[in-house]
Amino acid sequence: MKLIRLSRPLHLLFAALTYSLGVSIADYLGVTISVSVFVLGLGWACLMQIGMNLLAEVFRPANEPILPEESRAERVYLRDRLLLVAIGLLAIAAGCAYLLFLAGRINTASLLLLALSLLIVLAYSVPPLRLVRRGFGEFLLAAHIAYIFPSLGFVLQTGEFHRILPIVSLPITAIALAYFLVLDFPAFAEDLKYERVTLLTRLGWQRAVPLHHGLVLAAFALLAAAPLFGLSFAVFWPALLTIPFAILEIILLRNIALGAPPLWKPLTVTAAALFALTTYLLTFSFFLR
Repeated sequence: MKLIRLSRPLHLLFAALTYSLGVSIADYLGVTISVSVFVLGLGWACLMQIGMNLLAEVFRPANEPILPEESRAERVYLRDRLLLVAIGLLAIAAGCAYLLFLAGRINTASLLLLALSLLIVLAYSVPPLRLVRRGFGEFLLAAHIAYIFPSLGFVLQTGEFHRILPIVSLPITAIALAYFLVLDFPAFAEDLKYERVTLLTRLGWQRAVPLHHGLVLAAFALLAAAPLFGLSFAVFWPALLTIPFAILEIILLRNIALGAPPLWKPLTVTAAALFALTTYLLTFSFFLR
């Protein structure tokens, strides 16, 4: 149970959705989808994301508990076990990459994305960089889940990049970054207590709230502007159905910033739903076209 909690299953759901989004774009462009390649790539994405989360816990400062009310002995034991599990998962991910190589799917583009994924995992969680506690962790999480994974799903099927990838991935990345920024707010007091540097503590409430609103609004502006880049609006309009969630998310955070009683659970659930539903609707739309 502890391992499942620390692996953050919601992140795995997001990773699976965004990876599938990349595959759906390839299908939209008329590429025949290889199921085996889809599974191996999805395996890489999920294993790397779990490893990223577990390694972040392994290298927590000694004064920070991994789980509430744990003893020092329990913390050391859990940290050692998490390290072994993380190494094992990364080894299995390497096996997935090797099988993709044997299938002839590793070229310059896919190798670049696999290398970037590994680099992000290590830079996020492992000293000396450990950017998760330098105020850049949210950027790396958003880029890994919402940009690298859909790009990987697409490139493994097509063998090359395409101009449609940034048009789709950038709005999703903006929504993902807004979500991870929202998660910083309920833990703000605890982060200050343990002197953790997150994006929120680095920026402060006064700048973080407008940044959040700007990310959400920019994401939907980019989606609505897709026809300007030569893409069919019929593909993108289903994602705009989540605008009510975006409005609700902005209102909830704005009210908290103005001093209203904090509704952390509705805020975080709304932010997660916005990201998941927007990604799902885009994926569904691309597969249908």
